[in-house]
Amino acid sequence: MQSILDSKWLVFIKVAELGSLSKAAHAFNVPQSMISRHIAQLEEQCGTRLFNRTGRGVVLTELGYELLPRIINLAIECGAIEDDIRTYGGEPIGEVRVGLLPALVRQLSGALYRYVKEHHPRIDLHLSEGSNVHLEEMIEEGRIDMALLLREGEMVKQEEAVIAEFGLMLVGQSNDPLVQQPTIKLRDLQDLPLIVPSRPHPLRARLDLLARQMECKFDCIVEADSNRLQHELVAAGGGYAISSGLFGLENQQRLSASLIVEPELHRSVVLAHTIRRPNTRAARVVQQWFEKQAPQILKGMIVNR
Repeated sequence: MQSILDSKWLVFIKVAELGSLSKAAHAFNVPQSMISRHIAQLEEQCGTRLFNRTGRGVVLTELGYELLPRIINLAIECGAIEDDIRTYGGEPIGEVRVGLLPALVRQLSGALYRYVKEHHPRIDLHLSEGSNVHLEEMIEEGRIDMALLLREGEMVKQEEAVIAEFGLMLVGQSNDPLVQQPTIKLRDLQDLPLIVPSRPHPLRARLDLLARQMECKFDCIVEADSNRLQHELVAAGGGYAISSGLFGLENQQRLSASLIVEPELHRSVVLAHTIRRPNTRAARVVQQWFEKQAPQILKGMIVNR
């Protein structure tokens, strides 16, 4: 069906987000001249400029700045209406974009794909992999419909659905007596060489806060921004990682883990949604799968000591 909202306004949104006609053309895979023509036609209809041209791109005028959030909301609502019309009385149909953390890809991507293919073949599923920070940016910009994210402690937002909760563990080589015991006190980590994610990862901020509260210092000797990298460095004798038992250890023969206590460091996996894309029936189907099936899948991956 024909779009309810003039597609030139979608171009307006993309140019405003990217601040560049050429980048918008690349995003839509069309010539830059077409983007320029659409913006010129909108400005002619409005009787004034929507963008000011600069040496580095374009910036919104006062009117453009005022219109942008209203046009975004209108585009979302029109998209939802179009989806309701298209799928009324039938199967969910359309594109759903999902972001996954690297540590969750192996456990969830195949199961989600099989479910969608078998039960909802008219859903066009797009999967992206990225770090927590990268996926949050994609959610904020509306490049994906939803993503599984990590939240430290009490940082879960009201609108996010909690998929799994667990405690963090100290990961070391399997023959290390320190990680053969069921638990280890947080204070005992201060003299250990730690392999941690780089800032602004929430775990780093949390460790900094705990160090100040406990009046101690953690020796963060190496930065590695994925569980896979951290575990490989641990296996190579590079130090200890602070990770979760949720994803299992990549090689039980090489690695072992002890639960960190006093205090326990809780972490959650949450399902976050964008407000910049329509909440379609297809998106809701995928959301329901995550909320019902993902907790059971991830529960089976928790390392028990």
